[in-house]
Amino acid sequence: MSPESQASEALPSRRRRAPRGGRHRGDESFLLPPGSPTLVLAVPGPARRAGAEPALELARLVEIEHTGQPARVAYLEGDEANLHTVLAGLHRDPDELAAVVVPMSTGPDPAMDAALRHAVAAAPANAVAAEPLGPHPLIAEALHDRLADGGLARADRIRLMTMVTAASGVIVATPGDATAVRQAEVTGVLLASRLAAPVFTASLNDDASVKAAAEQLRAAGATSIALAPHLIGPEPDAARVAAAAATVGCPHSAPLGPHPALARLAALRYVEALSLALAD
Repeated sequence: MSPESQASEALPSRRRRAPRGGRHRGDESFLLPPGSPTLVLAVPGPARRAGAEPALELARLVEIEHTGQPARVAYLEGDEANLHTVLAGLHRDPDELAAVVVPMSTGPDPAMDAALRHAVAAAPANAVAAEPLGPHPLIAEALHDRLADGGLARADRIRLMTMVTAASGVIVATPGDATAVRQAEVTGVLLASRLAAPVFTASLNDDASVKAAAEQLRAAGATSIALAPHLIGPEPDAARVAAAAATVGCPHSAPLGPHPALARLAALRYVEALSLALAD
């Protein structure tokens, strides 16, 4: 059988669920056939610490809303549910793909990517690593929703209503260095289009970067600023959000958490990685 035929038969089929109400109706999902490689969400940090819960809820959403198959959660640090251990428990025929590991991050992270690649390479089971969740337009959608949830932006469905707390400019604060900031700028542009307001990107780990973004927003005419954390929640950098917002005296939205758009992205990254693996 040719690789193309194998991929055609093994790939998950697409299905479209009955429309739902709210902001996420009409999402497209992938129904995985029995015996499909396990989708493993790789989470930075250890299992037993504050902020680890969103990963479990996100895995539940991936299963219920998109794949129809259980998704596993594995951590890059600590002994409990460690990625090495989880992958070792999936051992099967070496000629079969056992798992697709999706990094639970909004963009490329050199340290996390290296740890994930090492775990996949050392696994007794045959596994492949998927791309990070972002950058992607769905990340901008999720950021918009979290800002709206905090009263810091107008949601699409109430765009004509007046919200006195809505910010006139937004700082997208992302973990990482200048490279991570440049990568997050794609999301910032998409968010600016959704909000019809200026958006600048800064490093969550660098107060000077956050202050510079605030100055740029004020120079662009923004009279009120909000900080949108460009992270999911389990990342160690999540503890920096409140402090970063305080440096420029602005409110901030919550981390993305188990947002439906991220569940959809995790399923998409799984399918993309599986397609490449079966085509090789």
